[in-house]
Amino acid sequence: MKRSFRTANIAAVLAVGALGIAACGDDEESETASTGTTSTAAAETSKGDGQLVVGTLLPSTGDLAFLGPPEFAGVDLAVKDINAAGGVLGKDVTQVKADSGDGTPKIAPGSVDKLLAGKADSIIGAASSSVSLSVIDKITSAGVVQFSPANTSTAFDTYDDKGLYFRTAPSDVLQGNVLGNLVLKDGAKNVAILARQEAYGEALADNVEKTITDQGGKVAAKVLYSVDATSYTSEIQKIKDAKPDAIVLIAFNETTKIIPGFESAGIGPQDVQTYFVDGNTADYGKDFPKGTLSGIKATYPGAELKDDFKERMLEVDPKLKDFTYGPESYDATIMTALAAEAAKDDSGKSIASQLVAISRDGEKCETFEACKALLADGKDIDYDGVSGPVDLNDTGSPSKATIGIFEYEDDNNYKNLEYITGVVE
Repeated sequence: MKRSFRTANIAAVLAVGALGIAACGDDEESETASTGTTSTAAAETSKGDGQLVVGTLLPSTGDLAFLGPPEFAGVDLAVKDINAAGGVLGKDVTQVKADSGDGTPKIAPGSVDKLLAGKADSIIGAASSSVSLSVIDKITSAGVVQFSPANTSTAFDTYDDKGLYFRTAPSDVLQGNVLGNLVLKDGAKNVAILARQEAYGEALADNVEKTITDQGGKVAAKVLYSVDATSYTSEIQKIKDAKPDAIVLIAFNETTKIIPGFESAGIGPQDVQTYFVDGNTADYGKDFPKGTLSGIKATYPGAELKDDFKERMLEVDPKLKDFTYGPESYDATIMTALAAEAAKDDSGKSIASQLVAISRDGEKCETFEACKALLADGKDIDYDGVSGPVDLNDTGSPSKATIGIFEYEDDNNYKNLEYITGVVE
């Protein structure tokens, strides 16, 4: 099922239980996003060397390592498609890869050094918003594009990125609204939120809380935990003390430790309705006894993925079991190549100067080959990707996005319930 929503006056158009019109952005947040440093003006372009090099700063280790395989596969498939269509500027695109980790320990800065030494013109990554924030200055100061397939923190909407930061994942304003309204639609009256204490966790928690309270709901507790935590006992007790009838867990792989803690405290998923987000929506079939997560609902950004694209990703990596942010990684790579073609140059600043333009307002096209042909004919293009429309706004973030809503079954894996598409104005 697909629905549409538009950011405008939440209170005027939403009923607490009506999710069909509930998944809206917030006017104040949207205005803030539009006033930040724009990514359309990587002011002065410098000439590239004619060889487009794509770097990848994606997780091979750490709490987000489960996101690495589909993201790497998405980039690999995109490069394959680009080169099959004649490459960029008459040459095959090449890759240089590095591990982003999850910020603990901080291996990303050294990985960025490796990518810059490898002459990357555009770096796809990182997955973690906190990791991206730790290296964005290093990347953009080098005149290189940073293009994340998975960053959702609202911090990037106003960050001084020198016009060189972009993303194919939407701001958490959208996911926060969808999730908050889902919680209300399900009838929750007293909500508790447990979240990571870092850019991603805090921003998403704030947006979920705002959506709930703006609709007259109650957030009885919002508890943050250190990303370095090894025990969550005190935080779980605070959640229990709030006597919630719904719990929103904004976490990464530490979910496998927190859920048993919830169960021991008598507030497990079978006792209290629980919700996951993109950071912890994964297959837990091997992590928990059958039925542990049954009934948990989850959200993450991304359009419904067609079977033929899944099959193509599996050809790249036959071991894939999850496709989260693979399409966004594919689109970020394709868009980088199209921007270089449009600019007739492969430097980071030249690519940045065209990324917004190739994503909207021109003649629609859905493959690198088709879009490249239109550019060769002197036409403006509007690339619509496998992750969705990816129309970028002036801050380099999607102005349109789709959020999937999922539910866990007895096998501790999730299946889709519906997709909700939204527009940020």
